[in-house]
Amino acid sequence: MNFQHPLNSKQPNVGTTIFAVMTGLANQHGAVNLAQGFPNVEVDPALISLVDKHSREGKNQYAPMPGLPILKEKIAAKIEELYGAKYHPINEILITAGATQAIYASVSAIVFPGDEVIVIEPAYDCYEPAIKLNGGVAVRTQLTQEFKVDWSDIKSKISAKTRAIMINTPHNPTGSILRAEDLQTLEKIVKDTNIIIISDEVYEHLVFDGERHESVCRYPALAERSIVMYSFGKTYHVTGWRMGYCVAPENIMKEIVKCHQFQTYCIHTPSQYAIADYLDNKEKYLELNNFFQEKRDYFLSLVKQTKFKVLPCEGTYFQLLSYAHLSDENDREYANRLTIDYKIASIPISVFYHNYRDDKILRFCFAKTNETLEKGVEGLMKVK
Repeated sequence: MNFQHPLNSKQPNVGTTIFAVMTGLANQHGAVNLAQGFPNVEVDPALISLVDKHSREGKNQYAPMPGLPILKEKIAAKIEELYGAKYHPINEILITAGATQAIYASVSAIVFPGDEVIVIEPAYDCYEPAIKLNGGVAVRTQLTQEFKVDWSDIKSKISAKTRAIMINTPHNPTGSILRAEDLQTLEKIVKDTNIIIISDEVYEHLVFDGERHESVCRYPALAERSIVMYSFGKTYHVTGWRMGYCVAPENIMKEIVKCHQFQTYCIHTPSQYAIADYLDNKEKYLELNNFFQEKRDYFLSLVKQTKFKVLPCEGTYFQLLSYAHLSDENDREYANRLTIDYKIASIPISVFYHNYRDDKILRFCFAKTNETLEKGVEGLMKVK
């Protein structure tokens, strides 16, 4: 093909996502992939059977554009039971192609050219591109060295152009969580403003050591101005299904739906019916805290046999390890070398910052079978 007409890039500084890069490198060198955040634990056969059942019953055509009413009713009941917030199933809940699409649709709906959105780094890599593609400006703040939110810095960055603040708890990539005092502080900061909160809560059921998930839904003064994202893929080990949802007050959701309908229109119909049925078994999501805490603890028991330093992990299925005392290499170089020489793939967390910050920390996903974790740590044990 010889079409050579010049095309200006809308994302000139965006390359291939680090998750695809490290997964590709792992595949190339036969390394254990603890980089990309997907579980390799078994999906419940009952859930698979439900998808098959509904597909065989002929539920294979377009679902309603915002999602199946029965599924949204189940979600509304779940949120009210967990967090005490009431959302109207039809007008305030949207089924999306994963939380990433929910984020993009939400940013598309509320961000206009010149609007500022405060982003807390390290930040998941889909946040800023969504802001930029919609003409917005990302205003960055950073977690402290202990991976706590610097609320005073956020407050100082609010201007007349601030449209939204994006938060993420439990936090990817650090595994930190927001606590009640954080949400209370945020509530005070945005009081008497028109700022919208975009809250990424896809790891809501992965909070450890007796802590509870502090959803913005628990705080009425925040909930009334918040868009909150969730993920069925993370909850039920089916990331490849690309199924998530978001909730928001009706006046905000109305605009999100307008954007959603031209991005993906609707989501896979049999899967929506299947998850609507599956949500009746509450234990399947309530047991995840213990399930993944056991995974974390087992992974850490293995890592103790290595020279890597363990950082706190309060939630998600990601564990940070420091190698600062082992090498002067930057984290991308070191992650590549671990993958190639020691057959264990991870994610360098500098990629979650706009301005290069090399704390010499790598992120490892422990949502794997014990056998996979053991094989991965075998490589780490060889590092001197």
